Amino acid sequence: MVIIPAIDLKEGRCVRLIQGKEGTETVFHEDPIAVARFWEKQGARRLHVIDLDGAFLKRPYHVNIVTKIAQAISIPVQVGGGLRNVEDIEAYLNAGVRWVILGTLALENEKEFAQICKRFPDQIILAIDAKNGKVAIEGWKKVTGEDAFVFARRAEKLGVAGINYTDISRDGMETGPNIESLRQLLEKISLPVYVAGGIASLEDIEKLLPLKAEGLAGAIIGRALYTGKIDLKKAIELAGRA
Repeated sequence: MVIIPAIDLKEGRCVRLIQGKEGTETVFHEDPIAVARFWEKQGARRLHVIDLDGAFLKRPYHVNIVTKIAQAISIPVQVGGGLRNVEDIEAYLNAGVRWVILGTLALENEKEFAQICKRFPDQIILAIDAKNGKVAIEGWKKVTGEDAFVFARRAEKLGVAGINYTDISRDGMETGPNIESLRQLLEKISLPVYVAGGIASLEDIEKLLPLKAEGLAGAIIGRALYTGKIDLKKAIELAGRA
């Protein structure tokens, strides 16, 4: 099970939000590129980058910073936030990004999403951001009536490389992941799943380890790494036992 540090970009800085809400950001570093290099030196094997401004504006905003991050480190980078068309996706992939994360587009235009998955095989990750079991889109501002598990099963047939699953109510709260909901998702699909939201301690990671056998491929961690509640090296060592 891979531990993936998260970098959330807002106004050029590395921040964390609470439940994805604007105005709740805590700035943790002014230089996201330095942060990316730091996580790589700490042993990260993969990096999760979200363009928060892009998500809210519905178009990529931090293209320059994301490109610099991808070129500054040797580990693969996955990027999401505001991506709505093939041109923007292709630009990121050509810039050195390994995976592009799509959520809103996948739900609003399933036909186009299927075509994108076919055009960029093994390079598209689906973001399923759920609130009370329903999918949220547009930077989590809009909660739809779409059941998260039904959406996952449908998307599985389209050829996505994996699913990033976030329980919005847990995100940034450091209250632990939603194990029950995660297990239900894993039971319904066979894709690699990466969980995010609420992971705040090594104990939380330990609780996730048994789920590797059910398809849990990794954990995306943000705030707890920046506050020091989780030491990345120890987390990687622990996850390696799974």
